[in-house]
Amino acid sequence: MNALPSLADRLNAALPQTQCTRCAYPDCRGYAEAIAGGLAAINQCPPGGAEGIARLAKLTGLPVLPLNPAHGAEASRTVAVIDEAWCIGCTLCLPACPVDAIVGSNKQMHTVVEPHCTGCELCIAVCPVDCISLENASGPHSGWQAWSQDQAQAAQVRYAQHQARLAREEVSQVERHEEKAQATLADWPAATRHTDAAVVVQKRQVIEAALARARAKRTDR
Repeated sequence: MNALPSLADRLNAALPQTQCTRCAYPDCRGYAEAIAGGLAAINQCPPGGAEGIARLAKLTGLPVLPLNPAHGAEASRTVAVIDEAWCIGCTLCLPACPVDAIVGSNKQMHTVVEPHCTGCELCIAVCPVDCISLENASGPHSGWQAWSQDQAQAAQVRYAQHQARLAREEVSQVERHEEKAQATLADWPAATRHTDAAVVVQKRQVIEAALARARAKRTDR
């Protein structure tokens, strides 16, 4: 028998899944859990706007509030656009995009897959050459009038895939560090040119500590 969705699950499903962090939480799920736990108000999501607040109020039984301006204003939905002439291919925007809507490779021009972009704006801050701008994608419509439930669900799926990809990459990096540390310790005489015994011992201890941390991370994963 399937368990009924928790309040956090229902609140999360009522959020637009832009993962913009303007609510002051790392993602929509985090905000939903904070509301469910009584740690956050229901009026902290600019992309959801007034209708979004009404949805959260209905689920929680709390009174409807105006959007808290400290978190932004309800506005038209935007999409990110990269100026190809200025893009230097630094790749900093790739991990910043919570739904992997940006494609490109190192030192190659990047581009935004517009249907996947949630307008979260997180790529703007990390671009070192300011080549990313925002364009209106919904005309005068804002909040849930500019964003459908299907789009929200698709964004939620892409965010989960993004998180899984980052986790895999972190595991791969940890494994590479572990392999490098093991190789260094396996051929220690060739790995160090120091003749000072104290320095040699200290360097070996540093590498052994790094190896222990790598193994601990792999075990946690």
